[in-house]
Amino acid sequence: MVSDSANSQRILLVTGLSGAGKSTALDVLEDLGWETIDNFPIRLLGGLVGSGGDAALIAIGFDSRTRGFVPAEIIELCKQFEARDDIELTTLFIDCGSTELERRYNETRRPHPMARGRPALDGIKAERELLEPLRRWADIVIDTTNYATNQLQQVVREHFADRTERDMTVTISSFGFARGMPPLADLLFDMRFLDNPHWIDGLRELTGLDAPVGDHIAADPAFAPAFDRIIDLLREVMPHYAAQGRSYLNIAFGCTGGRHRSVYTAERAAQVLREAGFSPTVLHRNLGSRPADPLERR
Repeated sequence: MVSDSANSQRILLVTGLSGAGKSTALDVLEDLGWETIDNFPIRLLGGLVGSGGDAALIAIGFDSRTRGFVPAEIIELCKQFEARDDIELTTLFIDCGSTELERRYNETRRPHPMARGRPALDGIKAERELLEPLRRWADIVIDTTNYATNQLQQVVREHFADRTERDMTVTISSFGFARGMPPLADLLFDMRFLDNPHWIDGLRELTGLDAPVGDHIAADPAFAPAFDRIIDLLREVMPHYAAQGRSYLNIAFGCTGGRHRSVYTAERAAQVLREAGFSPTVLHRNLGSRPADPLERR
C-alpha cells in the first residue's frame, strides 16, 4: 500500500530463502540510507513499525531462522499495517533456484538451517515450502539464481534508491605530471601531446581559464579529434560506473605543469558533460602554481 501521507514511514520487509542474498540486499539498502535490522523478532514488529522517531526508511530482514517466524501470522500483521495511512509497506522476497542454493551451501560448507543433519537440498526444499505463502504475498520478488553479487546489488539499487541517491558524484580535475600524479583518479587522460602554451610569448603567465590560451589549445589540429574521442568514451562508461553503484567518479586531465592544457580540457569536458545531464565538480590542483621552465622540460 502506498500512503497518501507525505510524512508516512516507509517500511520494507526483506525475506527469502537462506543463501539467496538477503544479507547482500540489506547491505545495499543500508548504503542507500535505509535503517536496516536483520532477524528482528516477529512479535516485536508491531511495536517498531509506526513508532515514530527519526528513521523514515526502515528495512527489516527476517527468514526461517527468525524467532516467531510463522508466514501466515506475518501476512496478517502486514495486512494490519497496510490498513494504516501513516505507513508505506513493501515486501521484498529474495528467491533462488534449489540447485544453485545447494551449490552455494556445498561451496561454503555451511549447514542449511533447516537441514538438521540431512543434505542441504532437503533443508532447501523444506524452507521453500514454508516460505511459499510469503513469496506469493510479496510485492517484489528477485530471483538470484543467475546473479553474481554485484548484479543483485544493482537490482536492489534500481528498485529502492531515490533519484538523488542514484546520482554519482563526478569530479573533473586538472593536474601537472611534473608536480606529482593524483592519487584518486579513476580515469586519467594525458594531454601532453598538445602544443604547450608555456613556450608561447604572452601565454606563459596565463592559464587554461584565459581565452587566449584556450584559443591556442583549441587550434591545435590534434585537440578536437582527441577531445571528441575522450568525450565519447566518458559518455559510454559513466552510466556503467553509476549502474555498478559507484558513489564517486574522479576524472583527471594532466599536462606538464598543470596550468594550461589540462585546465582548458577539464573545463571543456565539464561543460560538455553538464550538457549531457551530469553535474561534475571541477578542481584545478596546480592552477595557482607559478610558471617554471625546469618543470616544463620534464
